[in-house]
Amino acid sequence: AALSGEDVLAVLPTGAGKSLCFQLPALMTDGLTLVCSPLIALMKDQVDQLRVAGIPAAYLNQTVSNDEFRQVMRQIMRGELKLLYAAPERLLMEGFLDFLKNANVVRIVVDEAHCVSDWGHDFRPEFRELKKLREIIPNAPWLAVTATATKLVRDDIIKTLRFADHKVVVASFNRKNLFYSVKSKNKPREQILEFLQDHKGSSGIVYCGTRDGCEELADFLRKSGFSAQAYHAGLEASVRARAQDQFQNDDVDIICATIAFGMGINKPSVRFVVHYDLPKSIEGYYQETGRAGRDGERSDCLLLFGLGDSHKVRFFIDQILDPHQKHQAEKQLREVLNFGQSKRCRRKSLLNYFGEEFNENCSCCDNCVSPQERVDATIEAQKFLSCVLRTQKTFEKGFGLNHIVNVLLGSKAEAVTRWRHDELPTWGQGQGVDRERWLEVGRELIESGLICQDRSTYATLNVSPQGLLALKQKEQIFLSKPQIRQVQKTGSRTSSKASSRYLGSSQSEIQNNTVNPGSDQLFEKLRVLRRELARERNVPAFVILGDAALKDMTNKRPKNLSELLGVFGIGESKQRQFGEAFLQVIRDFEGGMGREMESARNIE
Repeated sequence: AALSGEDVLAVLPTGAGKSLCFQLPALMTDGLTLVCSPLIALMKDQVDQLRVAGIPAAYLNQTVSNDEFRQVMRQIMRGELKLLYAAPERLLMEGFLDFLKNANVVRIVVDEAHCVSDWGHDFRPEFRELKKLREIIPNAPWLAVTATATKLVRDDIIKTLRFADHKVVVASFNRKNLFYSVKSKNKPREQILEFLQDHKGSSGIVYCGTRDGCEELADFLRKSGFSAQAYHAGLEASVRARAQDQFQNDDVDIICATIAFGMGINKPSVRFVVHYDLPKSIEGYYQETGRAGRDGERSDCLLLFGLGDSHKVRFFIDQILDPHQKHQAEKQLREVLNFGQSKRCRRKSLLNYFGEEFNENCSCCDNCVSPQERVDATIEAQKFLSCVLRTQKTFEKGFGLNHIVNVLLGSKAEAVTRWRHDELPTWGQGQGVDRERWLEVGRELIESGLICQDRSTYATLNVSPQGLLALKQKEQIFLSKPQIRQVQKTGSRTSSKASSRYLGSSQSEIQNNTVNPGSDQLFEKLRVLRRELARERNVPAFVILGDAALKDMTNKRPKNLSELLGVFGIGESKQRQFGEAFLQVIRDFEGGMGREMESARNIE
């Protein structure tokens, strides 16, 4: 669609190839592709990768010096660049807009396009002003890309950016290689140490709710023997940049960060993401966990879920003055709480949130791997459904989950007495069962489809036709057994750094005993070379080659430059620049292995 010149909105999960959707058309078209991105780190990473691949590209943001800026402007005027990445603030400067009129811009790209919509989880007002580019460059087709956008957000993007004849492409949100788990937050430092022991030496991100929390946790992990750094917006820019570079270059394994870190992080081999505190929204949670496993290998996503954290979030929500923004924040918190307490497949919950049907057991989340015992809860369910029906008769739009529970518990809360729900037959019928259990019953009835929850307003409840039939026919209803669920430790991963790397794309070779002798040792030697090459060029290690390429090289062990082109991720440009260096490491290793084997035979 992009190649044909249409305006396109593409919603594709992390690692699915969003960048390719505008980089490839840029190479096939005369003129400049303008990429608007909010992410300074991603701009540099992508431009570094393009340059290593032999593609002329540049970026403009606040880190660029005046001399560098003038050099880029000259390259644009001479038609030497294929792609220009720029922050929205730079693009919207009056003088720069005038310059763009004569810059032969043939395509406009909005990366992280959810930032356009105030319905999204990361709204940025300057993104809405990008529509001015329509007037400056009226004939250029647009491509808006994002990993997270509900139907409401997608419609807002299309309207705001003034898409006319356009195409919307929404791929599956399912990241099959991610294992989702939620664990009740209890002694979180002990819990995270236990989790990290299974991921020793692997790259990962731990998201914390506060800046102080990031620094305290990073310090604790370092004292516990882990390689960790803090990252948040309160640190000096140079400190943040150093922490990010260390993480990108495999010099630091763990980043303890606020959500200021991660958008646009291009590192493919992040093996885990932990939410130490509650995420702010389901969109945010999906995007943050999406930074794990971009290379397609198994990666773990752990949420330490504590209802106490919700009180902290509510405190901040109470400070919001704008009614619309406050309502949005309350709605987002409610959805996060529902996800954390859900008994159904985590993947199903996430995908359904984005409007995607998923009805199978995913076998890759805690609720599918260790489902909770179910018991006959027909009486509880009938009481709850009946209460929803009776309250709805007094107000057609219905009431929220907490209100229904208050009625069942015989509460004299102001809203209960104002609506005279203390006079209903169901008032007080739930006494003897605690509040948490009734909330659990309500959530499970919603998940089962017996109750409908209106997510677009105030999460009011209504009994569905299926629920009415269950009441009328007195159907037996099974719900989760009331207990504190202990989540199984995520996965059966080995703590060995080297062996865990071979659980992914090389798993079939291991099972078939086709992995070459000494694969772990050779892989480490290739990583060392990759790090050296990256430091020489001042780029992240994965810009040189990704882990998947090193693994393929480890198994194929090419003998010459021609064979090297058969390795995943190596084209002519990387073969020319780095081929001999990698081949020499393989030759030296093979020679050493041969001598060791000959020595062993002599001993025998």
